[in-house]
Amino acid sequence: MIEKKVRETFEELFGNDGEIRVYFAPGRVNMIGEHTDYNGGHVFPCALTIGTYAAVRKRTDRRLRFYSMNFEKRGVIESSLDELTYQEEAGWTNYPKGMIWAFGEKGMKAESGFDLVLFGNIPNASGLSSSASVEIVTGYILKDLFGFDVSNQDLALIGQYSENRFNGVNCGIMDQFAIAMGRQGHAIFLDTATLQYEYAPIQLAGAKIVISCSNKKRGLGDSKYNERRSECETALSELQKAVKISALGDLTEEQFEQYKDAITDDVRRKRAKHAVYENQRTIQAVAALRANDVKRFGELMNASHVSLRDDYEVTGVELDTLVEEAWKIDGVIGSRMTGAGFGGCTVSIVKDEAVEPFIAQVGAAYEKKIGYAADFYVVEIGDGPVRLA
Repeated sequence: MIEKKVRETFEELFGNDGEIRVYFAPGRVNMIGEHTDYNGGHVFPCALTIGTYAAVRKRTDRRLRFYSMNFEKRGVIESSLDELTYQEEAGWTNYPKGMIWAFGEKGMKAESGFDLVLFGNIPNASGLSSSASVEIVTGYILKDLFGFDVSNQDLALIGQYSENRFNGVNCGIMDQFAIAMGRQGHAIFLDTATLQYEYAPIQLAGAKIVISCSNKKRGLGDSKYNERRSECETALSELQKAVKISALGDLTEEQFEQYKDAITDDVRRKRAKHAVYENQRTIQAVAALRANDVKRFGELMNASHVSLRDDYEVTGVELDTLVEEAWKIDGVIGSRMTGAGFGGCTVSIVKDEAVEPFIAQVGAAYEKKIGYAADFYVVEIGDGPVRLA
């Protein structure tokens, strides 16, 4: 059991005296609504049953000691509450350090340090939000260890603040919100402009959600993520000279077509088109799911990928290969890239009887074309963060 292994690793490294607490926060997959969260649109993510496990013990001094079972070669990385600055060489520890810093910025200063061991069974740099999972599990730890009065929605906002201000990634709210607010068997229909949300049950009778990991690594900070966001912000400012809106997500497809010539650059026009049309696809997809029309939901997933490929240009040969090979298989209801893109994963809805052929055939075609293997995960939808022991 993972929980037991994480605790044992903690005791081997840091001893077994004192109270050791164990926590879990999930990863997430976004079913539809990509690159809409920073454009004032809707998203439809769900938390997964894979995620980040953490064992922690409070210290009496201000030292911080971090260890990741996923990066064993790095060993124990030491810091302190007096060294909460972003450092490239600190690697993954910038995420928990960023959360400690962000809590402090919000008036909740940790009074003492702690020892922390993490293990994640989310594929690293896969687009399933391993970094946001680390942020939220750290936030939940801080809340529990020091008695900070924060809700799970607060944790999401602090996590986004940390990633924006400490780690320098200009992400939207979706990843942290989906992880902090997850509910078993449900996706979250979230309006990122207002943070109004509702839970929608995911009922896929006779079908499964399959994650296909391209194994092409990518980092959000050094990808073109921030560039895409900047392009959308410029397009928005141009549109605002022609129509009264506060975000691209305010526009319908018809309104976009009416005012799109206000955007003076062809590339920016394509970026804005994706943001507008993807938002409307997400609204339609949730309506289809409520009507138990999984076939329509799948069609909208497919259209989402085409838009991400052609208008937003964030897919690449790896993700395109996974999706295009998936579309060839009978029993695939829908398939699309998920996450920021530039590598990472696809999400597919696959009929039960097609899951094994899907993994075999897509896997073989991918390895033949790309030169290395993809990994496949049949996943379930889980709850948000929790203290396990």
